[in-house]
Amino acid sequence: MSNWSLGWRLARRELRGGVRGLRIVLACLALGVAAIAAVGTLRAAVEAGLEADGARLLGGDVVAANSRPFPPEARAWIEAQGGRVAELVLMRAMAVAPSGERTLVELKAADTAYPLYGVLELDPPGPVGTGANGLPPVVMDPLVAQRLNLAPGAELRIGEARFAYRGGLVSEPDKVAGPAVLGPRALIPLASLDAAGLIQPGSLVTYEIRAALPPGTDGRAFASALRNQPFADGGWRVREASQGQPGVNRFLDQAASFLVLAGLTALLVGGIGVATGVRSWLEQRGRTIATLRCLGAPAGAIFATYLIQVIGLALLGIAIGLVAGYGLTWAAALALADALPVPPRLGFYPLPLALAAAYGMLTALAFALWPLGRAQDIPGAALFRDNIQPVAGARPRIGLILANAAAVALLVALVVGTAERPLFALSFCAAALATLGLFRVAAAGLQAVARRIPARSRPSLRLGLANLHRPGAPTALMLVSLGIGLTTLAAIALIQGNLRYQISESLPDAAPSFFFIDVQSDQAAEFDRVAGAVPGVTEVKRVPSLRARIAAVNGVPVEQVQATEETRWALRGDRGLTYAATPPEGTRIVQGQWWAADYRGEPLVSLDDRLARGWNAGPGSTITVNVLGRDIPLRVASTRDIEWRGLGLNFTMIASPGMLEAAPHTHIATVRGDPARDASLLRAVTDAFPNVTGIRVRDALDALGALLRRLGTALSSTAALTLLSGLLVLAGAVAAGQRRRIRDAVVLKTLGATRAQIRRAWLVEFGLLGLVAGIVAAAVGTAASWGVTRFVMRADWTFLPGTLAGTIILCVVLTLAMGYAGTALALRAKAAPLLRNE
Repeated sequence: MSNWSLGWRLARRELRGGVRGLRIVLACLALGVAAIAAVGTLRAAVEAGLEADGARLLGGDVVAANSRPFPPEARAWIEAQGGRVAELVLMRAMAVAPSGERTLVELKAADTAYPLYGVLELDPPGPVGTGANGLPPVVMDPLVAQRLNLAPGAELRIGEARFAYRGGLVSEPDKVAGPAVLGPRALIPLASLDAAGLIQPGSLVTYEIRAALPPGTDGRAFASALRNQPFADGGWRVREASQGQPGVNRFLDQAASFLVLAGLTALLVGGIGVATGVRSWLEQRGRTIATLRCLGAPAGAIFATYLIQVIGLALLGIAIGLVAGYGLTWAAALALADALPVPPRLGFYPLPLALAAAYGMLTALAFALWPLGRAQDIPGAALFRDNIQPVAGARPRIGLILANAAAVALLVALVVGTAERPLFALSFCAAALATLGLFRVAAAGLQAVARRIPARSRPSLRLGLANLHRPGAPTALMLVSLGIGLTTLAAIALIQGNLRYQISESLPDAAPSFFFIDVQSDQAAEFDRVAGAVPGVTEVKRVPSLRARIAAVNGVPVEQVQATEETRWALRGDRGLTYAATPPEGTRIVQGQWWAADYRGEPLVSLDDRLARGWNAGPGSTITVNVLGRDIPLRVASTRDIEWRGLGLNFTMIASPGMLEAAPHTHIATVRGDPARDASLLRAVTDAFPNVTGIRVRDALDALGALLRRLGTALSSTAALTLLSGLLVLAGAVAAGQRRRIRDAVVLKTLGATRAQIRRAWLVEFGLLGLVAGIVAAAVGTAASWGVTRFVMRADWTFLPGTLAGTIILCVVLTLAMGYAGTALALRAKAAPLLRNE
């Protein structure tokens, strides 16, 4: 009979007795697999929703956007192809109530064909219709109506025109394509926009023309043909429905990648639980294995017996995790309904479930093969004493070591191969292995120190220290199981704390009170006078502003530029562009030099140094920008290190004076002053200049702070998942040593030790374990948060000792709690039954 046949028969017989010893394996695998399956399935469901509703979300089958009005030929060409057309204008403006109260709104002006797809939900329901008293209608986010105390039929001013409030804007079908970022939405008829006087030369405006195509029309071919029409200049951005919303897709990819890595961290900790469970389970069957070996059972049959059981239990744990993860997807879809860009199309998606199952099986094999291989090669006699005196140097055969290495390599390959950012995923794997090694080294160091600490006069201290380094002590296992989860928690807490510090601590001292946009050139001097005359205003700064789209870098079209991932954003859409004779205050030139104040030669540009490096550009390179449909080559004269944190007036691109001065443009201004006079400042400026929009910096920071709080909640939840896995493994480690703990307690009590002495001994053991695990977790978490904050988020990093102290205290408390629970149970055991059995 082959080893596998014999192993199968023995495995079936042992499994009839239940899986009590492997419950920790089931729980650890199920938890990690459930997390990965839930994230993958929810991502697939959202992507399916984006794909199915692409035309509704985009606002049409094909959408073209531009910073200038579209020529009549564009509409005529689309209609000639059988398409239905809707035109929109998007911008920011100030809504002013009859009381004088005012607020910033994201203004959308749409023609009567809008929306081409979906339904515009209003309160009260019905079409936008016409306004009261002969005024054009406006529908607004209910938040605006509440803030301005508006009732249906009330008059309000937007720009220089008056509108009648029609009702609340409950839902826009194309909200994903044009989200309201800095203010709530307001919708007016396109025909009434000119009367508002908001559009001036150089104003920050986006024009859109949307097309609903006849059934069967190829959207990609139609979009390509539209781009190639003579009337489509270089400033057009054409998208079609099958592309979805690129920004949303990128966000989903990045968010899902992060959450999958968080799930993998939980699965990694769970893998340690697998190794713990298998080792404990084999210890419980030590006498059985030893007996079989003494009776002549081949080592291969022993290995096959227990590998079959582990695989069977792993499959059961994976199945439980997949079912739980699928259920969590529905719960997450309900809980995140307001945060998701579209309602997810919940259904059966086999690929994410298969990936989660593959992760679970490879993790089980990677962590179970070593203890299984070690058990098969220990002689039968040694197994009887292996719990007390492990065989020195016992390790699996070379073939099994290679198989174990192959399982680890496949797991890493799967992580990297399925990640949105492979390099980041590879760094995660390397960091995870390094962290495991560091905790193992810390455990060895703790055991070495415990051996050398003299404690002759204190039995409790001596016993507690001995528990850390005695043969078979689970010191390394407990450090790793709790430490990995707390490392993740510390890193995320520090990252979140740093982001919160940048917003709540650093910015307010340096930030201006208001940004004012769309100040016309002929209004600039008067704007300075009006703003400066408001009591409490201490500073008014103003710079010219143009909208430009980067068309090429060093002659390479922008679509073909090999930019780094963190700088690719600047190649998409319009960018702000200004010109200046002198560098902004606090400018630090990294490469090249600034032009002379009276320079009037070839157009030059000073570029953000990070963007320049990401685009492989520098002094002497050429950046071609499209301004108002005209391509202008700018030679890079210098690169700058820009400090954005102060929220001052700065641009990624600053051109030399000359050519751009003649182009139509507006000005952007910042005003600093007494926060108590903000309302007076906003009223004075917007009353004098109805076309000017004021953005209160404090409101923007509050909105950003709210976003960070939601992000922090999501990050903390993922960290809690990893910590839960660590606690599960720690509980398993305590439970695995419970039999030995009961025996020790009985022997010590029989020899005269008191309960208080035994409790103090285990207090020393678990207190030191928690303290060392907390210190190492705090150190590794600090390093991880520094790397992510500086090199991934490109932000400043601040040391937060309070967060680290909290991590260490939490670690000590959790470890003591687990230790106390195990000690209390051990002290309750009666001595007589155990002594009789011995």
